[in-house]
Order: sequence, then C-alpha cells, then structure tokens
Amino acid sequence: MPMTVGDLFERPHLRLRVHAGQAGLSRQVLWTHVSDLPEPWRWVSRGELLMTNGLSFPKSAKDQAELVHRLLEAGVPGLVIGEQMYCPPLTRTFERVSNELQFPVLWVGYPLPFSLITRAVAEATLVDQSQRLMRTVRIYDLIRRQAARGLDRADLLRALSRELGCELYVCTRSTGDPWFPDTAKLEDPIRDAVAKLSGGSKNVASGAFGLPSDDSKSAMLTDIPRHPGAALVTISDVNTPADSVQTQHAATVVSLELTQTELGLEHQRAYGAGIMTRMLEGRIDGATMRDQLTEFGLEEDNAVVISASAADRAELRNVHVWFWRFGIPCIGSLDANTFHALVPDEPAVEHALRQALGPDGRVGFSGPLHRVARFSDASREANWALSSAVRLNTSVSKYGTEVAWVGLSNAEDAQALVDRLLRPLEDYDASTNSSLVETLECFLENRRSWTQVAEAMHLHRQTVAYRIRRIEEIGGCSLADTATISQYWLALNARDLLGEPGPPRKSGL
Repeated sequence: MPMTVGDLFERPHLRLRVHAGQAGLSRQVLWTHVSDLPEPWRWVSRGELLMTNGLSFPKSAKDQAELVHRLLEAGVPGLVIGEQMYCPPLTRTFERVSNELQFPVLWVGYPLPFSLITRAVAEATLVDQSQRLMRTVRIYDLIRRQAARGLDRADLLRALSRELGCELYVCTRSTGDPWFPDTAKLEDPIRDAVAKLSGGSKNVASGAFGLPSDDSKSAMLTDIPRHPGAALVTISDVNTPADSVQTQHAATVVSLELTQTELGLEHQRAYGAGIMTRMLEGRIDGATMRDQLTEFGLEEDNAVVISASAADRAELRNVHVWFWRFGIPCIGSLDANTFHALVPDEPAVEHALRQALGPDGRVGFSGPLHRVARFSDASREANWALSSAVRLNTSVSKYGTEVAWVGLSNAEDAQALVDRLLRPLEDYDASTNSSLVETLECFLENRRSWTQVAEAMHLHRQTVAYRIRRIEEIGGCSLADTATISQYWLALNARDLLGEPGPPRKSGL
C-alpha cells in the first residue's frame, strides 16, 4: 500500500506537526517535490508531496487560499513547510480553506532536511518504484519489438497507450492533425486547442500543457524532444491521469520513430530533388521523364507544376512531409527561396500547401501538364503565377485565372517582351562585361535622374550618360519618350514575374 501523509506524520524522527487539514492525512503520497518557485502547482505531478521553505509563498489571504485550491487541482496530497525559514505568516483564511478541503499542511522542525522525508517516502514506495521501472523498460523495449516484428506506427502508439493506461495521439503543433497519416484523430475541440496553444502557455502541470477537459477526462500535451513541430497528447481518466514521468519516456520513444520516419522521407526527397533539377535544366529526355513520373505515382495527363515561397525557409523544407501526410505524390526541389514540385492536379494539393506554409505562404500553379514535353512551359507558368501571388498578396495564384498586375496575361507574352527589349542589353553586358541592364533599372527607379543614378551606382555622371545613350542605340529608341520608358519598365517587371534574376521593380517612372 502507498504511504499516506499520516504515515509520515506518525514517524517521530521526521518531526512533523499538523497546522491545518488534519482530516486529509489519509491522502496517498507517491513521491516528494521540493520547490520555492511561484505557482508551484505548475511543476508538481499528481501524488507528489510538496515541500517548501516559503521563499515565494504568497502573503495575502486570497492568494494563500488560491494556492490550496491549485495544489488540490494538481493532485498534491499535502504541503510541508520548513519552520524558521522564509514563509510569511499563514492567514486564518488559509487555515480555514485547508480544513474545509481536507488539505493537510504540516510544519517540519528546523533544521531537519527535506531529504529525510524524501528517503522515507522512497523506502515506503520501493514496490511501486520497481513497477514504474518495469513499465519504463517495457516502453523502451517497444523500439526493439517494433523492429523485430515489423510493427507499424499505429501498433506502436497502441502499445504505448496500453503501457500508459490512456489514449495517446501524435499530432502536429500547428494544426492538431495527426502527424502520421495512418493514425487516429483528436476530437475537434482538443485538436483546435492544440493548434492555438502557444509555447508560452501558463496552463502547465507536471511538465505538460493542459488542454480542454471535462469532469471525466484529462487531456495534456507533452512536447516531443528534437521535434518542435510535433506533440504527444494524452487523454486519461481524471481520477487516474497518465504518469508524467512515463509520458516523458513515451515522448522520447515517439521522437525516435519521428526521426526514423523523417530520415526516410528526406532520402526520398533528395532522390526526387535530383530528378527535378535535371528536369528543370532540360537534362532528361521525355521517355525517362515518364518513367520517373510513374515511379513516383504521377501521371503526365493529370499533373501540374507548383512554385511556392514562405517567410520561413524551414517551412519550405518540410513541404514534402506535408505531401506525404496527405498521401500526395510529388517530385520536388528547393532552391534558395522557392520550392518547385510536380504534383497531381487535385484540390488536396492546395490544402496541404496552406497547412505547410501557413498564412504567409505564397503558391503558384501552372496550367495542366498534359504531356512531359510541356514541362518547361509549365515551370515558367508556375513561376509566373507565384510572382502574381506575391504581387497581389494572395495565398494562391493559378496560371491563366488572374491577370497579372503589370497587364500581361500570360508567360508567353511576358517572355516575348523580355526577349525583345532586355535580351539585347543582356547579350551586350555579357560580351563587354558592362552593366547596361543594371543601369536601366537604376535609371527607372530614380525617376530618370542621371545625378541620382550616379550616386546610387557610385559612377561619374558622364559614365551614366554614356550608358543611357548606349541603351538607346541598342534598342533603337529614346528614353525621353514615355512609351519607351513604359515598355522597359514593363519588361523588367515581366522578367521578375517569369522568375528570372533581378530584384522587384519599383513603380517610379
């Protein structure tokens, strides 16, 4: 039988005396916890006797009464306070509430160390501690059993649930949905609470975050080591909550499974990235491309190319994980700031991308691929649509469904404009190591002021004048004409929409 607060009180060598709540001396003590932190109920587990020197003990009657209520809610069986230390005077309200709620409050004589009380509890609970140790061994042994028997993730979670004696879920912190695609879902209220829960939440108990519960069930969220995007949720009977220490061990086991899964997904992503890069660079023939699409579960007549950006590059690195979670095949690659992928032409893709990238993500969809020979055009369309999404500040843009803000309706027209106006200048720059395109950009951004361009580019004003004349000679035009200026400004923006190098244009003419 577990030790009670009364058992400790009856041991004379511990020198305990009751201050209040004597009717609650039958409360069971599973372990002890020493704390002088404010709001100590956040850090104790059910069944732990709290011991304190009163360093941060509340002074007011109201706060002392709240302390009793909070400790009872946390399942603390009693409170032990060191005499002649730092505890402020205990109020009559505190004593009354402790008696009414049968919450035992005891003094321990100075200078008796708290360690003697802890040792007494440990000696009395050796059998219980042995059982907990065996449960811990069985929890970690699940990893070996899973490898030996080929258990799937659902089997692993069910086994952990049996060991903890509660329902167990692994979910994503951002949405509350299952982290593994083949496992059970949380009920909507708890799922929504997970998505809204911030890392700074103060609803903490025993190292876990509290979730909405009712009179019969207790729901808690535990962080998973090394996987901040995932969380372990336990739902247990309110009278027999999951052991917090065992839950932490279970989270470690889940962490190992998550790591193993992510390594497999990363290997597949890297393989697909190599294929995607060769496709983007035109270094793969049509027949091989069809074979690769088939290998990844894609069909050329039901596929689109996407280009996506996000405020946090880490979100782009995890897009392939979200596609796997939604059962969406993809071949994708990530460059400096953009994720490119070939995916099925189905609504689930957009939903998965919204979940993966969050509200600040931007996605561009190409038109239907239909045949592999159209891949280069589809890639350009996806870049065009992504640029439109960024310019229009919308989450998703689909090629051919929106008119770009610069007035060009499709990538073909934009490419023709770039080839006609900018390509001759780029060819000249490449052959002479000059900077005519850069000068043109700066010229339009600085309202056609030679002086401002000279200052911005650290050039002599005459050098700027020479470059402007050279641009006019190559283009056969005059930069004094509004029509010419408009066309060059449109061409520079079209280049951005096509995803070619160059910073976003400003609107100054």
